[in-house]
Amino acid sequence: MRKLLSMIAAGLVCVASPVSAQESQAESWGLLGEQALRFEGKVTDLLCAITGNCPADCGAGKRQLGLLRDDGSLVVVGKNVQAAFNGGVPDMLPFCGQRVEVDGLMVGEGATKLYQVQLVRPAGSDAVFEKTTRWTDVWAASHPDLAATGDPWFRKDPRVLSRIKAEGYLGLGLEVDRKFIAEW
Repeated sequence: MRKLLSMIAAGLVCVASPVSAQESQAESWGLLGEQALRFEGKVTDLLCAITGNCPADCGAGKRQLGLLRDDGSLVVVGKNVQAAFNGGVPDMLPFCGQRVEVDGLMVGEGATKLYQVQLVRPAGSDAVFEKTTRWTDVWAASHPDLAATGDPWFRKDPRVLSRIKAEGYLGLGLEVDRKFIAEW
């Protein structure tokens, strides 16, 4: 914990140092503090980088991933390009431990920022950028029976449905939901 706190204070977890924007192709979303950024970094398991607990293959998709920049800062990849604010892990995992070039949006204010990766390719490559849309494909592969129904994933995901059942649609409890729905 002491190491984590010192890294945060040094700006290594939350990007405090400027990141260069080079001909970014990122699409604006109008988010708070949004800045289009294209840069290179090594795809890294964030817990590994912070604590030294480093399972093989960046935790097999069960851990948050980020980008380790040459200046030593860690960029948290908080989401991909999909509108449902899906995470970026499925898009970064195939590049575990490799240097990549990414293009996307840095969002937030001050030192508390995260990166919305929209495009990725191997660093130093002339390959066409891949659009970061793997999340729903990974979800569909792990829930083939539900994916076959055609409804959006979030309307049938067991984790989402169990949270709604316990906390209501608003996340404020079932009684608040009943009042809100009745008044709405």
